[in-house]
Amino acid sequence: MGAMVMWGDTWSGRSYDLGRMSLKELWVAYWTYPAIMVYAALAVIAAAASVWFALQGMGSWTGVAAGVALASVVYPVAWYLIHRYILHGRWLYRMKWSAAMWKRVHFDHHQDPHKLDVLFGSLVNTLPTIAAVSSPFGYLVGGWAGAAAALATGLATTCVYEFFHCIQHLNYKPKIEWVKRIKQLHMAHHFHNEDGNYGIIAYWPDRVLGSFYGEVRLKPRSPHVFNLGYDLEEAKRYPWVMELTGSPPRDRPPGAPQRAADPANAQVAEAS
Repeated sequence: MGAMVMWGDTWSGRSYDLGRMSLKELWVAYWTYPAIMVYAALAVIAAAASVWFALQGMGSWTGVAAGVALASVVYPVAWYLIHRYILHGRWLYRMKWSAAMWKRVHFDHHQDPHKLDVLFGSLVNTLPTIAAVSSPFGYLVGGWAGAAAALATGLATTCVYEFFHCIQHLNYKPKIEWVKRIKQLHMAHHFHNEDGNYGIIAYWPDRVLGSFYGEVRLKPRSPHVFNLGYDLEEAKRYPWVMELTGSPPRDRPPGAPQRAADPANAQVAEAS
């Protein structure tokens, strides 16, 4: 995995801590982040391509609508499956060639959940994934117009997901009940038990597949909530992530209390 590319005065050489940022500061950082700008630009291009394909007879307006609808359903399912079975799987760090990718894409985020510059995925991984889980389904129901519409939907949905993901880690108490609720659920995933609540906005796949828990008392606290199972023993057997990090894996984020139960209760309460 290559290093994250940054440009402009806002992101160049900076690391953002969502635990110390205001909502106004997040808006600036979010919309000047390169990946978000790429997603937004490509979403507009894909939407325009969908219209053009429909006008050229390479699909229909019904196919465009079907592509949007199908992508809206497929996206949260794909996110859930990738998050649960790939990013939380214990096999990527056991292979040297994939250890760096796993570290950058998800391990670093769980080691320090408030660090904004590792919250967003890398374009080299996210763009092919978004295209793969949206365009083929759109093509099946709407030809090229449906494929482009589905891709535009996947890209736009990614922007929405990433923004609310930021909100969930931001030092901010949401006023809208729905936002407050999804923040509580995500904080439980990060600070109580990582084996559940894999959604960001949509938690219905969690409910359907049995990984949803609405209260921290319903699930025991996981000893691997911050290291995803890559503890010191695993690091000795599979050292590549630890070598890239330059230090042993942490069992709590920076600045967290020593008592293991405190971070979960504090973070979930903060979201209330």
